[in-house]
This record gives sequence, C-alpha cells and structure tokens, in this order.
Amino acid sequence: MPSARDAAVLSIVFGTIVGLALGLTGGGGSIFAVPLLIYGLGVAPRQAIGLSLVAVALTAASGAVQAARRGVIEWRAGLIFAVAGMIMAPAGVWLGEHVSETATLIAFAVLMIGVATRMLVRAARAPQDARVVRARVSEQADDDTATVCRYAADGRLRLNAPCSAALAVAGLLVGVGSGFFGVGGGFLIVPALVWITEMGIHRAVATSLFVIVLIGLSGVVSTLAAGRVFDPVIAAGFIAGGLFGMTLGRYGAEHLAGQQLQRVFAIAMVVIAVFMLVKPLITT
Repeated sequence: MPSARDAAVLSIVFGTIVGLALGLTGGGGSIFAVPLLIYGLGVAPRQAIGLSLVAVALTAASGAVQAARRGVIEWRAGLIFAVAGMIMAPAGVWLGEHVSETATLIAFAVLMIGVATRMLVRAARAPQDARVVRARVSEQADDDTATVCRYAADGRLRLNAPCSAALAVAGLLVGVGSGFFGVGGGFLIVPALVWITEMGIHRAVATSLFVIVLIGLSGVVSTLAAGRVFDPVIAAGFIAGGLFGMTLGRYGAEHLAGQQLQRVFAIAMVVIAVFMLVKPLITT
C-alpha cells in the first residue's frame, strides 16, 4: 500500500493512463482502471469497481462532448440503449455484492483476455476500424449486411419496434456487465451498434461514449447506495488524470491510432490478466 503522497501522485498517473487508453482506442481502454486501482493503489476490489465507474463515466463524458460538437452521435438509438443499460446496471452492482472478490477478479481477468482477443482479431481483419478514433466525420456502414435498424431516405434511423427492442436487449446485457465489472463497456457497445444498425464505425464509437456516460452514472448511484466509499484523494486524482488523458488521447489518436497500437493494448491486457490469475496462486 503506497503512502498518502505516493497514492495521490499515482492516482493521477494511473487515471491519465486509463483516459489515454480510452481516447486512443475508442473503446476497451477503460478496462485497465480496475487492475491499476487494485494492484497499483491497493484499493479493495469492490471499491475499485465503483471508483472505476465514476472515472470512466466522467472521462467518457469528456469524449462525448467533443463528439456532440462534431455532430456524430446517434442520440435516439443511444438513448434507448443507455436507458436499458441504466435499468440493469444496479443489478450488476448488486450481483457484485454477492459474488466473492476472488471470483470477481477471475471473471474480470477472463473478460480482459476476451477483450484483448477481439482487439487482436479486429486489428488483423479490419485495420481501418483500428484507426476509427482519428475520424472527424461520420460514415454510414458501407457493407450490405442485413441489420435490424436501417436508415430512411431522410437520413434518420428508423426506430421501429424490432429496432428498439434489439437496442434495448443489448443495453440490458451491457448494463449488467458494466455494473458488475466497473467498466464502460465500449468494447461491447460499439460492435452491438454496428451489428444492430446501419451506422458506421465512426458514429458507433461516438454514440458509445454517450451510452457509457449514462450507464456509468447509473452504476455510480447504485454503488454509492450499496455503501461503497472511496478515498477522496485517490478518487479526485484518478478522475482528474482520466480527463487529462482522454484529451491527450483524442488529439494523439490522429497520429497514433492504428493496428500496432491496438496490438500493444491487447498484449498489455493479456499480461495483466495473466498476472491477476496467477497472483492468488503465488500468495497462497
């Protein structure tokens, strides 16, 4: 456990890393928050998950504001997705209260490996998606894959019953995972939006930031209601670092985002996940 002074400095550094990763990858970077809080700052797992939700929601809000200014958020679809997620995020927090911390960490490590695998596959199969956070304009999906939600001639997404239902179901699933693991869920939201709707990857990434903010805030309220308290110094430093890192990431993505960066983040996730799985065996 670091001293109070070291913890304050490290919280800013680690928050910056998380914000930078989120800004550079456009989704998936926030998954570093929980292990950094637990193993770098000595925060208890349940408190780390709650603090991660706070930091990720506020950091995503910074990115969502920038995306809104560029006009690339699909507000109506995002709202349906987010409301469903907000309803289920408290269920994820409640579930976390009834699962042992060891089991939670093991599940989190498995999740990290899954996210890393997806990042590696996407970097290889769709290198243009790895550079998506460089985009300054939105694009509609350019393939002919049949989707549930389609755009009308006026350019607006047709939110009929099947479309709304599909978005709501995806939101419910992401909400549970977000509340349980303390992650934004961008690595799930982006592919879900692309698969369900005709929106291009650029608009999906922007919309996911809006969704993450609302789902994250729901999880935060539930976390506080569950009595999870945070060290104010660590919380303030981590959030401030996250906002700073997100800004750096968004600007740096214009020059750095791409296949190699995705691979670096994926490998880092695997290394951390393996450490999380092996550490209990070493310490027992």
